[in-house]
Amino acid sequence: MLGTRVGKEAPRFHSSCLFDGHTNRKMPVVNRTFHSPLQAKGTQPILGVFNFAMTDARVLSIQSHVVHGYVGNRSAVFPLQLLGVEVDVLNTVHLSNHTGYKKFRGQRMDAAQLEEVVLGLEENDLLNYSHLLTGYIGSPGLAQAIVNTLTKLRAKNKDTLYVCDPVMGDENKLYVPRELVDIYRDQIIPLADIVTPNQFECELLTGLPMTCDTDVIQACRHLHGMGPKIVVISSFLTSDDAETLFIYASEKISGTEFQQFKMEIPRLQEYYSGTGDLFAALLLGWLSRPDVGLKSAVENIVASIQAVLKRTSAAQSANRELKLIQSRHDLEFPTVTIHATAF
Repeated sequence: MLGTRVGKEAPRFHSSCLFDGHTNRKMPVVNRTFHSPLQAKGTQPILGVFNFAMTDARVLSIQSHVVHGYVGNRSAVFPLQLLGVEVDVLNTVHLSNHTGYKKFRGQRMDAAQLEEVVLGLEENDLLNYSHLLTGYIGSPGLAQAIVNTLTKLRAKNKDTLYVCDPVMGDENKLYVPRELVDIYRDQIIPLADIVTPNQFECELLTGLPMTCDTDVIQACRHLHGMGPKIVVISSFLTSDDAETLFIYASEKISGTEFQQFKMEIPRLQEYYSGTGDLFAALLLGWLSRPDVGLKSAVENIVASIQAVLKRTSAAQSANRELKLIQSRHDLEFPTVTIHATAF
């Protein structure tokens, strides 16, 4: 029941998928009992026991921002924090609301402005990140600035993992400059550890048409050959099944060995902005846990997003902004009902 996703904050279907973790970070669980200040003396604690997942993951998240609503960093930061991840935010755009509204206003960051902010972090010795997460970039100049930023991050910490959502378009519609496709393919994807293109974006990056499982396997291996260890193909639709979204996740284990999973999810007809940004954030959060493998991770993420969309749909608001705050328990403790299968 995954919905749609916004790259440039324009609607696009985004099913989900996932993979195994890369880090070796320990994450102890702390049990604590809280006493409410409103609790009567001599009574039992009101809140009982909570589990807090602790991780030393520290993320630099570079993507869009809106004042109202939940897309880009507004959709990514809260879920990551719920999963125990420290997040620093760098916004590529600062808009009143996402572009699916009738009107929007705001500013877009250029390459020089982004690199100025990164320089400030560097001057204060603040570039020691475990992960870089990027979403909507929007311009060739910003893309090059992100390449330069990743170079600095890996000079500080050679093990910095890069999760790249190559937001370019959907359903055969490109909504970034064409030259940005070439930059993604030739410069950015080879640097990424994890990439999450949708069906259209995967075809742009590989030049391969995708209509069936065999095509997906070929496309995933093509992308693995470009550099990433983990590839997720989201929003895969077939011409003979308009009611189902397919999700594919592929991890390269060795030169010729791959771990691959597939999920089938009932397709929603409504459009929901920000689900792709939410998905990438949850993906990073779960993968920072050494005890969560590919199959469990993708199942957790799909369960969380299903719950968010169910609650958002029930609210019947005109603009369908994701109900993230109301769904915080489902983001942190998802209930899995759909399972991934090997393919």
